Amino acid sequence: MTEITETEMNDQSNGRAIETPTIAVTGAAGYIGSRVVVEFQEAYPDWELIAIDNQYRGQVDSIGDVDIEHVDIRNRDRLEDALAGADVVCHLAAISGVDDCDENPDLAYEVNVTGTNNVAWFCRKTGAALAFPFSMAVLGDPEEFPITADQPRDPLNWYGRTKLLGERSIEAFADGAFPAHLFLKSNLYGEHVVDGTEVGKPTVINFFVNRALAGETLTVYEPGTQARNFVHVQGVARAYVRSAERLLEQLARGETGTETYEIASEEDMSVMEVAEIVREAALEVRGIDVDVELVENPRSDETMVEEFGVDISAAGERLGWETTESVEASVQELLRGHSS
Repeated sequence: MTEITETEMNDQSNGRAIETPTIAVTGAAGYIGSRVVVEFQEAYPDWELIAIDNQYRGQVDSIGDVDIEHVDIRNRDRLEDALAGADVVCHLAAISGVDDCDENPDLAYEVNVTGTNNVAWFCRKTGAALAFPFSMAVLGDPEEFPITADQPRDPLNWYGRTKLLGERSIEAFADGAFPAHLFLKSNLYGEHVVDGTEVGKPTVINFFVNRALAGETLTVYEPGTQARNFVHVQGVARAYVRSAERLLEQLARGETGTETYEIASEEDMSVMEVAEIVREAALEVRGIDVDVELVENPRSDETMVEEFGVDISAAGERLGWETTESVEASVQELLRGHSS
C-alpha cells in the first residue's frame, strides 16, 4: 500500500494542499460503492468520507459510522452541496447493465450521461479529482487481444453508449482542470458483507451459484463458448483506493487530464467453463447435483468472441493494484457462505 504523507501533499507550490483527504463516493449504497467505502475505512480510517446514493438499487443505508445521504446525481444543486469539500470523487452511481438500460433508456441517459456530466462539472469548478468506471461495454466486439483501453469504441447496446458518453465528457471536463482516472472494467462477480448485510448482484457467476443452491439447471446462452474476463468486486473496490492515492499525488503536483486503466483479472474463460466450475463446486461443497443446459441466446448483439484476455499491466505499474481472488475459490466460498 502506498502511504500518502501530509508533507508529500503540501510541498508542491502549484498543487492542492490537502491535510486530511476527503473522499466522496456516489452510488455508495450499491454493489461496488458500498465495498469501496469499506475499503477506504479500512485503509485510511482518518480520512473523511462522503457517501451519497438515491437508493434506486441501494442495498445499505449506512456503512460503519458513515451514513449514506439520499442524493440524486441528476439534481446538480443538491449534488454539489453534498460533494462540497471533496478532494476525490469516486463516481459509481449509474444505471448499470444491459437489461436495465434497455428497459429504462431515458433514465439511463439522465443518470449515466447527465448525472455524470454534473459530477464532472463539479470537479471542474472545484478542482476535485475523479475516478470513473466506463465498462468493457464501450468496446463492443474487441478487435484484438489482450484488450487495452486505447482500442476503438464501438458499443453494441445502450448501456455501452451511455458509458461512452460519460467517458468522453470527463475527458473534456478534466482537460486543464483536474486529474481523472477512467476504469475499463470487466465483468464482476462475488458477494461481500457490509455491517452484517450480504451485498450482491445477479452477475453471471453469482447467478449460476444462486441457481445451483436452488437445485436448478444452469442455463448457458448459446453457443456457450463466448468468453468473458471476470474480476471480483473486492478487487475492483481496492482499485479505487489505489486510484485515490495516486490522484492525491497528482493534485499535489497540479496535474490535470485523464489516465485510463484496465481493471480486470487474468481469468478469461467461456461462460460454459464458468457453469462447469459452479456445477462441480456445488456437488463437492454442498452435495447438490445440477445440470448445465445450452439455451437460445436472447441477446443478438452480445459479444461472441472466444477469448477475452485483458492487459492489466498499467494498473499494476502505476497504481500498484493487483487481483488476489480466483473464480474457483470464490465460487466455493459463495457456496459455503450460504450453507446456513
